[in-house]
Amino acid sequence: MVTIIEIIANLIIIALMMVFIGLLALSISAIARLFGADFKSFFIKGLWFTLLAPALWCYGTLIERNQCQIKNIEITSDKIPQSFNDYKIIQISDLHLHSFKNRAKTLEKFVDVINNQNADIVVFTGDLVSYGPWELDGLDTILSKIKAKDGVYSVLGNHDYSAYSNFPDSTQWKYVEELKDRQFKIGWNLLLDENVSLIRGNDTISLIGVENISTHRAFLSFGNLQNAMNDADGDYKILLSHDPTHWELEVKDIEEIDLMLSGHTHAMQFTILGWTPSSFIFNEVAGLFKHNNQYLYVNIGLGETVMKSRIGAKPEITSIVIGTSEF
Repeated sequence: MVTIIEIIANLIIIALMMVFIGLLALSISAIARLFGADFKSFFIKGLWFTLLAPALWCYGTLIERNQCQIKNIEITSDKIPQSFNDYKIIQISDLHLHSFKNRAKTLEKFVDVINNQNADIVVFTGDLVSYGPWELDGLDTILSKIKAKDGVYSVLGNHDYSAYSNFPDSTQWKYVEELKDRQFKIGWNLLLDENVSLIRGNDTISLIGVENISTHRAFLSFGNLQNAMNDADGDYKILLSHDPTHWELEVKDIEEIDLMLSGHTHAMQFTILGWTPSSFIFNEVAGLFKHNNQYLYVNIGLGETVMKSRIGAKPEITSIVIGTSEF
């Protein structure tokens, strides 16, 4: 079972492809008339061009989703202790391991890229699976190879609650608990409305993780930010929250949170000239956003949901280096 928004997203993308082909046919017809040629012969000679849309789809399925991009971000703040200057955070998100079924080598390649960044910490911002914990079968050993000096930390996304299949409530929550347990077994530190202190000498920054919080009814909300922030006393505070709508909902009103890291949007796995239909749903779709002295970064993910293709939205690994204002 998939969400209404996912169905709408795929329908929008298919519609855009059809509109593209339709406009292309009309353009060919207009050009043919302009030069006095009949449409049929002109269309046949230019038929290869009409195959651009399905060719892009095939490219996104066979090639682009099996590649990854590294986005490099630098953030400075007076609140970052000197001992954390040049601290490297690798953010990954939205693995949706169902999409890596029969693509273990691609996942291994992505893990190698992550480890080659020599990160101080790796954070995962939710949606490890699409439907349930069984998606980890055969892939958990690969994910357990992700390493960083201060460890790997994660939060849950909306899909991690096994809500998109017709399970009885008791079965659903059994799967949620199994997913939590399996994350701990692969060496990830799952933050469930809680925080940890990252320490360098006498300096501390706080890493805060909430369960999923969203303004959209289609996505489950279980998190409690105030509980997660209890006793978070670091000089600089980083929040892991899967859904970027949480930013507008309450994070922008809490000045103590300096940086929020999210995923969820995937940029709808389709962008053209910097535009994505995901912008119809989200104000913050992808990349870095700033409000006063606060930052939000939205990672477009490594996996896919319903549409097993990425067109102009290559899987992303984000390298975020934080430092003092002199950095």
